[in-house]
Amino acid sequence: MDRFRPLRRIQVDPEPAPAAPPPPAAAAANGGAGEDVSAAPAAGLLMASRVRRRSAVYRDCKGDYIGVPNDPCLTKILSKQGDNKVLFADKVLKFTQSGKMKRRILVITDFALYLVDPDADILKRRIALAAVDKLCISKLSDNFFAIIVPTEYDCLMASTRKKEIVDIIIKAIKSNSEYQPQVASSNRFEYHAAAEVIKEVEFEEAEGGVKTRITHKAKAKS
Repeated sequence: MDRFRPLRRIQVDPEPAPAAPPPPAAAAANGGAGEDVSAAPAAGLLMASRVRRRSAVYRDCKGDYIGVPNDPCLTKILSKQGDNKVLFADKVLKFTQSGKMKRRILVITDFALYLVDPDADILKRRIALAAVDKLCISKLSDNFFAIIVPTEYDCLMASTRKKEIVDIIIKAIKSNSEYQPQVASSNRFEYHAAAEVIKEVEFEEAEGGVKTRITHKAKAKS
Protein backbone atom coordinates (compact mmCIF):
# COMPACT_ATOMS: atom_id res chain seq x y z
CA MET A 1 0.00 0.00 0.00
CA ASP A 2 1.39 3.41 -0.97
CA ARG A 3 0.97 5.39 2.21
CA PHE A 4 3.05 8.27 1.01
CA ARG A 5 1.40 10.04 -1.90
CA PRO A 6 3.49 12.83 -3.47
CA LEU A 7 3.43 16.22 -1.77
CA ARG A 8 2.92 19.52 -3.53
CA ARG A 9 6.22 20.28 -5.34
CA ILE A 10 8.68 22.60 -3.60
CA GLN A 11 11.46 23.94 -5.85
CA VAL A 12 14.91 24.53 -4.36
CA ASP A 13 17.37 26.85 -6.10
CA PRO A 14 20.72 26.55 -4.31
CA GLU A 15 23.63 28.97 -4.46
CA PRO A 16 25.82 28.92 -6.47
CA ALA A 17 25.50 25.57 -8.23
CA PRO A 18 22.22 24.62 -9.97
CA ALA A 19 20.02 22.12 -8.18
CA ALA A 20 19.63 18.57 -9.39
CA PRO A 21 16.31 17.65 -11.04
CA PRO A 22 13.64 17.16 -8.36
CA PRO A 23 12.44 13.61 -7.64
CA PRO A 24 8.83 12.95 -8.61
CA ALA A 25 7.76 12.15 -5.04
CA ALA A 26 8.01 15.58 -3.51
CA ALA A 27 10.82 18.07 -4.06
CA ALA A 28 14.41 18.75 -5.02
CA ALA A 29 17.07 19.02 -2.34
CA ASN A 30 20.49 20.54 -2.06
CA GLY A 31 22.68 21.12 0.98
CA GLY A 32 24.75 24.30 1.04
CA ALA A 33 25.41 27.53 2.81
CA GLY A 34 22.09 28.85 1.68
CA GLU A 35 19.22 27.95 -0.59
CA ASP A 36 16.09 29.57 -1.90
CA VAL A 37 12.89 27.57 -1.59
CA SER A 38 9.94 28.69 -3.70
CA ALA A 39 6.96 27.08 -2.01
CA ALA A 40 3.33 26.88 -2.98
CA PRO A 41 0.89 28.68 -0.65
CA ALA A 42 0.29 26.93 2.64
CA ALA A 43 -2.79 25.21 3.95
CA GLY A 44 -3.88 28.08 6.12
CA LEU A 45 -2.47 30.25 8.85
CA LEU A 46 -3.08 30.80 12.52
CA MET A 47 -4.19 34.39 12.96
CA ALA A 48 -6.80 36.55 11.33
CA SER A 49 -4.20 39.13 10.38
CA ARG A 50 -2.52 36.67 8.05
CA VAL A 51 -3.51 35.84 4.50
CA ARG A 52 -5.63 32.68 4.40
CA ARG A 53 -6.17 30.46 1.43
CA ARG A 54 -9.80 29.55 0.84
CA SER A 55 -8.92 25.85 0.57
CA ALA A 56 -7.34 25.98 4.03
CA VAL A 57 -10.38 27.57 5.63
CA TYR A 58 -12.78 24.97 4.29
CA ARG A 59 -10.55 21.88 4.43
CA ASP A 60 -11.86 19.12 6.66
CA CYS A 61 -9.56 18.34 9.59
CA LYS A 62 -9.79 14.65 10.33
CA GLY A 63 -6.45 14.19 12.09
CA ASP A 64 -5.29 10.79 10.83
CA TYR A 65 -4.71 11.06 7.07
CA ILE A 66 -2.53 7.94 6.90
CA GLY A 67 -4.74 5.34 8.54
CA VAL A 68 -2.48 4.48 11.46
CA PRO A 69 -4.66 1.65 12.89
CA ASN A 70 -4.36 -0.15 9.56
CA ASP A 71 -0.59 0.26 9.32
CA PRO A 72 1.34 -2.53 11.11
CA CYS A 73 4.61 -0.58 11.15
CA LEU A 74 3.15 2.56 12.72
CA THR A 75 1.05 0.68 15.25
CA LYS A 76 4.12 -1.34 16.31
CA ILE A 77 6.19 1.83 16.76
CA LEU A 78 3.50 3.45 18.90
CA SER A 79 2.82 0.34 20.97
CA LYS A 80 6.52 0.05 21.86
CA GLN A 81 6.34 3.55 23.31
CA GLY A 82 3.04 2.92 25.08
CA ASP A 83 1.21 5.41 22.85
CA ASN A 84 -2.17 4.54 21.38
CA LYS A 85 -4.08 7.81 21.01
CA VAL A 86 -3.31 9.28 17.58
CA LEU A 87 -4.21 12.95 17.22
CA PHE A 88 -2.65 13.50 13.81
CA ALA A 89 -0.81 11.56 11.12
CA ASP A 90 0.22 12.71 7.65
CA LYS A 91 3.09 13.00 5.20
CA VAL A 92 5.51 15.91 5.62
CA LEU A 93 8.88 17.10 4.38
CA LYS A 94 11.64 17.27 7.00
CA PHE A 95 14.77 19.36 6.47
CA THR A 96 18.07 17.74 7.39
CA GLN A 97 21.15 19.39 8.89
CA SER A 98 22.68 19.70 5.40
CA GLY A 99 19.52 21.32 4.01
CA LYS A 100 18.17 18.34 2.12
CA MET A 101 14.47 17.46 2.29
CA LYS A 102 13.41 13.99 3.40
CA ARG A 103 9.98 12.43 3.18
CA ARG A 104 8.60 11.56 6.57
CA ILE A 105 5.37 10.50 8.20
CA LEU A 106 4.55 12.73 11.16
CA VAL A 107 2.46 11.11 13.88
CA ILE A 108 1.29 13.18 16.84
CA THR A 109 -0.09 11.48 19.95
CA ASP A 110 -1.13 13.00 23.25
CA PHE A 111 2.43 12.52 24.55
CA ALA A 112 4.88 12.74 21.64
CA LEU A 113 5.68 13.47 18.01
CA TYR A 114 7.04 10.69 15.80
CA LEU A 115 8.95 11.05 12.54
CA VAL A 116 8.95 7.83 10.53
CA ASP A 117 10.81 7.04 7.31
CA PRO A 118 8.01 5.78 5.02
CA ASP A 119 10.40 3.94 2.71
CA ALA A 120 12.34 2.01 5.35
CA ASP A 121 9.52 1.82 7.95
CA ILE A 122 11.94 3.09 10.60
CA LEU A 123 11.33 5.52 13.44
CA LYS A 124 13.82 8.35 12.85
CA ARG A 125 12.95 10.53 15.83
CA ARG A 126 10.62 10.80 18.78
CA ILE A 127 10.04 14.19 20.43
CA ALA A 128 8.25 14.26 23.76
CA LEU A 129 5.63 17.03 23.77
CA ALA A 130 6.93 18.08 27.18
CA ALA A 131 10.25 18.95 25.50
CA VAL A 132 8.68 21.35 22.96
CA ASP A 133 9.38 24.95 23.94
CA LYS A 134 8.18 26.92 20.93
CA LEU A 135 6.83 26.70 17.40
CA CYS A 136 8.05 29.11 14.72
CA ILE A 137 6.02 30.09 11.67
CA SER A 138 5.99 33.00 9.25
CA LYS A 139 3.33 35.65 8.74
CA LEU A 140 2.91 34.61 5.11
CA SER A 141 1.10 31.80 3.32
CA ASP A 142 3.88 29.22 3.22
CA ASN A 143 4.06 25.59 4.36
CA PHE A 144 7.00 25.83 6.77
CA PHE A 145 7.11 25.47 10.55
CA ALA A 146 9.85 24.80 13.08
CA ILE A 147 9.52 22.87 16.33
CA ILE A 148 11.97 24.22 18.90
CA VAL A 149 13.34 21.62 21.33
CA PRO A 150 16.03 23.25 23.54
CA THR A 151 17.11 20.02 25.26
CA GLU A 152 17.85 18.31 21.92
CA TYR A 153 17.83 20.02 18.52
CA ASP A 154 15.07 21.65 16.51
CA CYS A 155 13.07 20.37 13.56
CA LEU A 156 12.10 22.30 10.41
CA MET A 157 9.31 20.78 8.37
CA ALA A 158 6.87 21.65 5.60
CA SER A 159 3.26 20.53 5.30
CA THR A 160 0.13 21.68 3.55
CA ARG A 161 -1.63 21.08 6.89
CA LYS A 162 0.66 23.35 8.90
CA LYS A 163 -2.15 25.11 10.75
CA GLU A 164 -3.74 21.85 11.86
CA ILE A 165 -0.39 20.48 13.04
CA VAL A 166 0.43 23.58 15.11
CA ASP A 167 -3.05 23.70 16.63
CA ILE A 168 -2.94 20.02 17.59
CA ILE A 169 0.51 20.30 19.20
CA ILE A 170 -0.61 23.27 21.31
CA LYS A 171 -3.82 21.59 22.42
CA ALA A 172 -2.04 18.32 23.24
CA ILE A 173 0.54 20.08 25.42
CA LYS A 174 -2.10 22.14 27.21
CA SER A 175 -4.19 19.04 27.91
CA ASN A 176 -1.28 17.40 29.76
CA SER A 177 0.06 20.42 31.65
CA GLU A 178 -0.53 24.04 32.55
CA TYR A 179 2.11 25.04 30.02
CA GLN A 180 1.30 26.47 26.59
CA PRO A 181 4.17 26.67 24.10
CA GLN A 182 4.83 29.98 22.40
CA VAL A 183 3.91 30.36 18.73
CA ALA A 184 6.43 32.83 17.30
CA SER A 185 5.18 34.44 14.11
CA SER A 186 7.93 36.18 12.13
CA ASN A 187 9.19 36.33 8.56
CA ARG A 188 12.67 35.53 9.87
CA PHE A 189 13.61 33.02 12.55
CA GLU A 190 16.51 30.80 13.59
CA TYR A 191 16.54 27.14 14.53
CA HIS A 192 19.15 24.57 15.54
CA ALA A 193 19.39 22.05 12.70
CA ALA A 194 21.78 20.16 14.99
CA ALA A 195 23.25 20.77 18.43
CA GLU A 196 25.90 23.11 17.01
CA VAL A 197 24.36 24.08 13.67
CA ILE A 198 22.17 27.18 13.47
CA LYS A 199 20.15 28.07 10.40
CA GLU A 200 18.11 31.15 9.60
CA VAL A 201 14.89 30.98 7.62
CA GLU A 202 13.64 34.08 5.79
CA PHE A 203 10.31 34.48 4.05
CA GLU A 204 9.45 36.99 1.34
CA GLU A 205 6.34 37.48 -0.75
CA ALA A 206 6.91 36.67 -4.40
CA GLU A 207 4.82 36.39 -7.51
CA GLY A 208 2.74 33.23 -7.28
CA GLY A 209 3.64 32.37 -3.68
CA VAL A 210 6.28 32.85 -1.01
CA LYS A 211 10.05 32.77 -1.49
CA THR A 212 11.87 31.06 1.36
CA ARG A 213 15.60 31.31 1.98
CA ILE A 214 17.45 29.02 4.40
CA THR A 215 20.90 30.24 5.41
CA HIS A 216 23.60 28.43 7.36
CA LYS A 217 24.71 30.46 10.38
CA ALA A 218 27.83 30.27 12.54
CA LYS A 219 28.08 27.34 14.93
CA ALA A 220 26.69 27.92 18.38
CA LYS A 221 29.31 28.29 21.11
CA SER A 222 29.40 25.50 23.66
